[in-house]
Amino acid sequence: MIKRWLLGYVALMLVSGSVMAQSAFVEGTDYQTISPAVKTAQPDKVVVTEVFWYGCPHCFRFEPYIERWAASQSEGVIFEQMPSSLNPRWTEHARAYYAFKMMNVLDQTHKALFDAIHLKRQRLTSLDTLAEFVAELGLDEKLFRENYFSFPVETQIRKNIQREKRYGHRGVPAVIVNGKYLVSASLAGSNERMIQIMDYLVAKEMAQ
Repeated sequence: MIKRWLLGYVALMLVSGSVMAQSAFVEGTDYQTISPAVKTAQPDKVVVTEVFWYGCPHCFRFEPYIERWAASQSEGVIFEQMPSSLNPRWTEHARAYYAFKMMNVLDQTHKALFDAIHLKRQRLTSLDTLAEFVAELGLDEKLFRENYFSFPVETQIRKNIQREKRYGHRGVPAVIVNGKYLVSASLAGSNERMIQIMDYLVAKEMAQ
């Protein structure tokens, strides 16, 4: 009886601690409000957007956290990824992302490109080096080259640049919750805390 009571008490304390931690998140300190809010493509859902750059070591380390988080979400939450062009030299990787997307091979290339850059130390910073990477994966190098500078890819890059200006973030990884809130690594302080803040803001949006 006493053991059961103690287990219940510990569980209650853990839940209470989690609630207290989340209620402690403060706008302007732990996350930022985007004003005006940026419209999302699915207004009936809570859209969470991860802004990243393949060459960013912080994004590489954050990737396993965001993958697990995305896999655990309900149907009411839409997760999307957006390669950043915040720095002009990052655009090479953004083009690659959308070329992969047009080829429908992101499931084969996304983690592989992160690993190639950060674990294998490959310098994949141009069309030619990225095309070699594609060929090594056994994918269609010619199609990749055709897509890389295609009109749809360039159009998406231009749209992203405008979105990033409206988001107002200064680095990556950054997470945008429903076009209203910016969660950044610099404010959160750790990958674990970024996820906690995201959960708090998603719950806030879901309750509306």
